[in-house]
Amino acid sequence: MATPKPATAIPRPVWFLGWTSLFTDAASEIIYPLLPLYLSRVLGASAASLGIIEGVAEGTNSVLKVVAGWWSDRRTDRRSLVIFGYSVSSLSRPLIALTATWPQVLLIRALDRVGKGIRGAPRDAMLGQFATGTNRGRIFGFHRSMDHTGAILGPLAATLFLYFLPGQYRLLFALTVIPGAVAVAMLFFVREDAGAAAAASGAPRLSSLDADARRPTGIAHTAGPPDAVRRDPPDGHRAALPGRLYALLGVFLIFSLGNSADAFLLLRLGDALGGATYVPLLWAALHVVKATLSTWGGSLSDRAGRKRVIVAGWLVYVGVYLGFALSTSAAAFIAWFLCYGVYFALTEGAEKALIADLTPPGRQGTAFGLYNAVLGAGALAASVTFGFLYDRYGAPAAFTVGAALAGAAAITLLFVPSVNIPAPDAPNSRHQ
Repeated sequence: MATPKPATAIPRPVWFLGWTSLFTDAASEIIYPLLPLYLSRVLGASAASLGIIEGVAEGTNSVLKVVAGWWSDRRTDRRSLVIFGYSVSSLSRPLIALTATWPQVLLIRALDRVGKGIRGAPRDAMLGQFATGTNRGRIFGFHRSMDHTGAILGPLAATLFLYFLPGQYRLLFALTVIPGAVAVAMLFFVREDAGAAAAASGAPRLSSLDADARRPTGIAHTAGPPDAVRRDPPDGHRAALPGRLYALLGVFLIFSLGNSADAFLLLRLGDALGGATYVPLLWAALHVVKATLSTWGGSLSDRAGRKRVIVAGWLVYVGVYLGFALSTSAAAFIAWFLCYGVYFALTEGAEKALIADLTPPGRQGTAFGLYNAVLGAGALAASVTFGFLYDRYGAPAAFTVGAALAGAAAITLLFVPSVNIPAPDAPNSRHQ
């Protein structure tokens, strides 16, 4: 009999999915930190126009994630959807090199987000297949860490490129096709049918994750070996989504209404620094914080409970937005901007793990689609509203409103019942 892998081990397919995200984010983040000031100072776009661009992009992304997630639950092959989605983004992103007006940027950003919308929920459902109750937060946190590592490398590559070829933005944007192609190639090494085997070899008995939970959900409670628990049943897509999932999504919507596009943080930071010269480096530094702490943040939610970790992250977000509303010095803006990475580390893996905790395996594609749709719908409304407030009443007012909504969401989340995974000695929780 094969020796079981440690519960903390990262399965091989998760590594390849992580490398895909790393190269994709490297390509994306070569462009993204330069885009707000490029739009405002080169193309003459207003803050409201920036809000429309980012809002439409994320709205497109969110709608497609619902459809793709629902469809992936009815397919035996999620990987093909993931490959297609990454390919669309990798081919469309370099077209920003050809733009001359902000509506053209809007169209390309929307097409890029089409690719993200197609791939997001099926990819997260695939990650869920390789996870168990004891390492789910760690796996989602690790994936986010790889994503953020790409976001470190991208801005650093952009800074190095522009140092030797100043002003060659179009060539820089066009070259993002290279890491995009590498990202897609990594997916062909992912064996989707390895999910059950990974669960069987790396899943000891499940443990309690949330001491504040009151009722079990019916996921991963089936007697038998872990691979029987994690494998999607033939009619799993017909299982009902629990009411607690919808309540949780409602709270996420409240938070997302105050969570405008990061482009506004970059715009505010660029204004505080007097230009875009150091913005890509600070964007990379932010992702150093994210990449360093994301696996830890996901693992923390495995031990301390999802809700506690998410609430802590949202409170960090409140502090950052208030800092951006009230600060006056460049040093203060830089400090708050780096603290922003802690918010991501505490919430990204924990939120996805909590969605997986509450969802039957056969419906996880749909659940992740709804989750991303809520975030995208909120981002659309938040970005358009934020841009209006930014132009009409100034940055302090816009950031204060975002902080208030995040604080309200943090309080509300405490009252949403979550999930109680069986303790190690539960009779129906045994390992092979």
